[in-house]
Amino acid sequence: MNWDDMKLFLAVARCGSISGGAKQLGVQHSTVSRRLRTMEEKLGTRLVERKKSGYELTLAGEQIKQSALHMEREMLAVNETLQGKDANLVGPLRVSALNNMASTILMPIFARFCEQHPQVELYIGVSNTDVSLAQREADIAIRLTNSPIDTLVGKRMLTVASTIYGNRKYLEKIRQGAGEPKWIGVNCCQFHKTWTRQSCQDQAHRFYSDDTLLTLAAIREGLGVSYLPCFMADADPLLQRYSDPDPQHDLGLWILLHPDLKRTAKVLAFRDYMIKNIEEQRDLFEGRLPRF
Repeated sequence: MNWDDMKLFLAVARCGSISGGAKQLGVQHSTVSRRLRTMEEKLGTRLVERKKSGYELTLAGEQIKQSALHMEREMLAVNETLQGKDANLVGPLRVSALNNMASTILMPIFARFCEQHPQVELYIGVSNTDVSLAQREADIAIRLTNSPIDTLVGKRMLTVASTIYGNRKYLEKIRQGAGEPKWIGVNCCQFHKTWTRQSCQDQAHRFYSDDTLLTLAAIREGLGVSYLPCFMADADPLLQRYSDPDPQHDLGLWILLHPDLKRTAKVLAFRDYMIKNIEEQRDLFEGRLPRF
């Protein structure tokens, strides 16, 4: 068995589906399905069985999974050793960041880093969920949290403030006696879901969003109010704060990496560059800039 086959099988085992494994590996569904069948033919046994809930491993599949995990640990150990000795700003660098930051306030910083380090291949992946730095789903993660994983090396760069926003005209009507504001239902992250539930109690929602950028667009159209990070909403002339930021909604902005990468030149260069450039916009992140 070669490592490529094991890596493919492991992706399917972790995701519980061929489509999930294909997405994780960045290949076609048909490719994963075909190679998985070939593995089973070589071994002379079924490795997965399709159930209503998804794919489940057979007994043989569970045994192969343990072997694949062992191979993965060995491969990662080799990779970590080589990367730890890498003193050159060359090659791929995988960064995981939040969508609402990566596509707005962080994108100019990413662009300037690429200009200064043209031999680094910067891969930006957006996700509101944790990625596994230990399994090299990313080299660096930029995350909002007040409790980062203690096995990672990280720095809290600053605080990100959030509060309730609405369309200016919509809030003007509310303040003139049009009743209580309607709340947008959000599923973008656990923070916003919890804050919304606490603020609007049992109010029914007429519009739902699973992404902060969609929520901002809905607020602009007057569909209701919602929590947004100040760095996103304060710069929008159509939006207005419904209340001042509450410190209980503050979140730390962290840059995190695996301990074995703390000597890798391109990782350290990117980390230091981000820390410096984000610090220059501290007032925007912490909600202290003048508003329209």
